[in-house]
Amino acid sequence: MADPKGFLNHGREVAKSRPVDVRLKDWNEVYVPGSLLPIISKQAGRCMDCGIPFCHNGCPLGNLIPEWNDYAYREDWQNASERLHATNNFPEFTGRLCPAPCESACVLGINQPAVTIKNVEVSIIDKAWETGDVAPQAPERLSGKTVAVIGSGPAGLAAAQQLTRAGHTVAVYERADRIGGLLRYGIPEFKMEKRHINRRIEQMRAEGTRFRTGIEIGRDLKATDLKKRYDAIVIAAGATTARDLPVPGRELKGVHQAMEYLPLANKVQEGDFVAPPISAEGKHVVVIGGGDTGADCVGTAHRQGAASVTQLEIMPRPGEDRAPHQPWPTFPMLYKVTSAHEEGGERVYSVSTTHFEGDEDGNVQWLHLSEVEFVDGKLTSKPGTERKIPAQLVTLAMGFTGTDRENGVVEQFGLELDERGNIARDADFQTNVPGVYVAGDAGRGQSLIVWAIAEGRSAARGVDRFLTGASELPAPIRPTDRSLMV
Repeated sequence: MADPKGFLNHGREVAKSRPVDVRLKDWNEVYVPGSLLPIISKQAGRCMDCGIPFCHNGCPLGNLIPEWNDYAYREDWQNASERLHATNNFPEFTGRLCPAPCESACVLGINQPAVTIKNVEVSIIDKAWETGDVAPQAPERLSGKTVAVIGSGPAGLAAAQQLTRAGHTVAVYERADRIGGLLRYGIPEFKMEKRHINRRIEQMRAEGTRFRTGIEIGRDLKATDLKKRYDAIVIAAGATTARDLPVPGRELKGVHQAMEYLPLANKVQEGDFVAPPISAEGKHVVVIGGGDTGADCVGTAHRQGAASVTQLEIMPRPGEDRAPHQPWPTFPMLYKVTSAHEEGGERVYSVSTTHFEGDEDGNVQWLHLSEVEFVDGKLTSKPGTERKIPAQLVTLAMGFTGTDRENGVVEQFGLELDERGNIARDADFQTNVPGVYVAGDAGRGQSLIVWAIAEGRSAARGVDRFLTGASELPAPIRPTDRSLMV
């Protein structure tokens, strides 16, 4: 235990955000650079090194949280980084983007604010990059086996890095023009600057991983041809089929899926455009969907100079405290205010869109909605609550329903699907086709970045066992009680 009285002497402190009026003028990360290091030792010292560290079970990666908290408290950054990387390939991603189910499972959180696990994590990895403790780990020898990874999001990158380090020759295929998947084009720059992805890619290149961009498996290269070229394949293509909103007026110009809107803003930051082809500038913006993707649309619209931003959510507003049916250490559904919400806009709960209204040129102008309530367990419109709000740009951020079926990968491989429409796999993450594995959202369904990395690592172990008959890669995380997980 780093500091036996740490949790008694120090309250919870988190990273400081830059003033709203300042950060809206750029696309840099919202937090004040360097604001964590002066406080992180005390924050790590709040960890009680519990006899049963429930934070381990709250984290899908099984991160060794008390261990690296102890090193961070002592400012032993090198050992802290080693313990952090023992279970997580990309802590700079999770430390910025993960909703931190580990903190919901923190024992201190039973009756006090939980340890700032996420802030400690990002401090350790940022310090490791600064001091040069993150270096390529090239394999000592090559196995002579080849692996193709389809998709370069967190699951694909984690699988590729693990397999490369195990000595296999790995090529990552990405249909976009840059590596990173939704990390690159789905996450706005103000949540995670893309330099963090770029330096990891350079590390992986130095280790031997090969990257092939602009190639969509199933279209540009048949899945059957890919299988002939490689000894094993990992499908980590994500769950990219967006849930649509089939209401009158959906065809109007100005109504877009979130993943049609967000990538264009990121491409401006990459230098591909001077201005995005779809912009919120001067427009009344409505975001349909109250989750993280919706919040990303809100923050992006603010930076583009929207006249107003309204976010709609069909479900009631969550409470600010744990509900009785979501006791510790489960991950509770709580009302949260993201950095994007701090920047302005209106959030409206318990409403459903009935239709869109456009002008004579086919441009959306109004969104019609009604309030909803639960009746006999079903959401039902409340009579007399219909109204309309101005909407000149609408983004649909209602989640995803499964992996892409239009490119032909599922059919060309002959893959079986589970009851939810995801690619079915066994305990080793292998599909019904020998040598073809699946990791991340493509097999799990829409989920968290931390689950994607965990599954990428687990799938890599399955592939390594398939190729060599055994595996020295870390065993996959298999929590005995999944009710404790997100």
